[in-house]
Amino acid sequence: MGELVERLFRVRERGSSVRREIIAGLTTFMTMAYILFVNPAILSGAGMPADGVVAATALSAAIATIMMGLYANVPFALAPGMGLNAYFAFTVVPFISAVLAAKGLGGVEAWRVALGAVFIEGVIFIVLSLVRVREAVANAIPANLKYSIAAGIGLFLTLIGFAKAGLVEPGGLAVQFNVEAFTKPGPIIALTFTLVAGALMAKRVPGALLISIILAMITGWLAGVAEPPESVVSTPSFSAALKLDISHLVDVGVWAAVAIVFTFFMVDFFDTLGTVTGLSAMAGLMDERGRIPGLGRMLLTDAVGTTVGAVFGTSTVTTYIESAAGVEEGGRTGLTAVVVGLLFLLGLFFTPILTATPGIATAPALIIVGLLMARAISRIDLSDPTEALPAFFTIAGIPFTFSIADGMALGFISYVVLKAATGKWRDLNPVLVIIAIIFLAYFLSVPRIHASVLAG
Repeated sequence: MGELVERLFRVRERGSSVRREIIAGLTTFMTMAYILFVNPAILSGAGMPADGVVAATALSAAIATIMMGLYANVPFALAPGMGLNAYFAFTVVPFISAVLAAKGLGGVEAWRVALGAVFIEGVIFIVLSLVRVREAVANAIPANLKYSIAAGIGLFLTLIGFAKAGLVEPGGLAVQFNVEAFTKPGPIIALTFTLVAGALMAKRVPGALLISIILAMITGWLAGVAEPPESVVSTPSFSAALKLDISHLVDVGVWAAVAIVFTFFMVDFFDTLGTVTGLSAMAGLMDERGRIPGLGRMLLTDAVGTTVGAVFGTSTVTTYIESAAGVEEGGRTGLTAVVVGLLFLLGLFFTPILTATPGIATAPALIIVGLLMARAISRIDLSDPTEALPAFFTIAGIPFTFSIADGMALGFISYVVLKAATGKWRDLNPVLVIIAIIFLAYFLSVPRIHASVLAG
């Protein structure tokens, strides 16, 4: 058995041990298991069956992570991505629903069409991984825009977390503070355990987010904010599986459909590339030239995970930066990832608890993850207005428009316009210009789509 493990993962060759890899896997799982609570809470808001999303989350994370371990032999874990699930639930599904209703297709479930878009994005990612053009696309996007997208999504998640906590509510032109927040148990519980999570993270306690979710959940049940589940374990429900709908995607309009798929792809692609690069450097998996051996296998695994996730019934699957916790514990091989994947499989059987988790319990995780993503702001060059303004448009645009796509569009279009207007043609390339044109066409098509919705 030991020799088989060594042949599969080369544990000793990478200076690790089976015991260390198992501990690293447990640590990584603890830091990212919150997604089993948060993803169903977000996607069920789009009309998806919560029990089905639990199964889809656990199964897609397990399959993709085990594949990462066996195929790429790296200690990186995957699961439905934060930010992309919010884009799916709060931007794409309502938009598709409105368009379909205006066209007399109100009987079509919008979340199924959105899953179709995720599936297509995954297939495109697979193709690009196989034909080796992903590096060209990656190099075409300025670093400042990449960082601003991450930061903008972080603020977006924070806004959603504040809303779930009851700290803010819709009103006026945007959002307003809930003046009754500190007189109700829900917001107080959410805010308290956000601070608890922060304190645990400061103390480097593994699983800080998961611990805060569980404590807030139990406190919410005891305070009567939510009803506890009637049971702890149950048979997995696959009510969201095999429900993707590609046939009605064209009914939302060509440019709108392209923009939806394109945004899914862009965020997934660059989030994965950045995460894999950072984790590989941390784990000592880069060669002397700064290249990452096996990068193609890692990106292909991520793409397959997204496609499989759409089939089972969840939004885009991506590589998790929380894998750094396991790397820090000494994980250096795919055995760490396999351990994480097996632990995710156990999540299939805890649907009652996961679906009974109130929003105030998942709010701390959303706010903290938002903070972690917003730290990318520190890496943005603000000295050049032609770099700083597009980045700022992106960062502010994503939460203020409540749309990742709209925020990205503002950033890319303004970047190309400013560079062209100031004669900085060397900073532009054909791929970047094409991306800006796609987003501009999307903006021009949206008023016509909205007009048809209002007319309907």
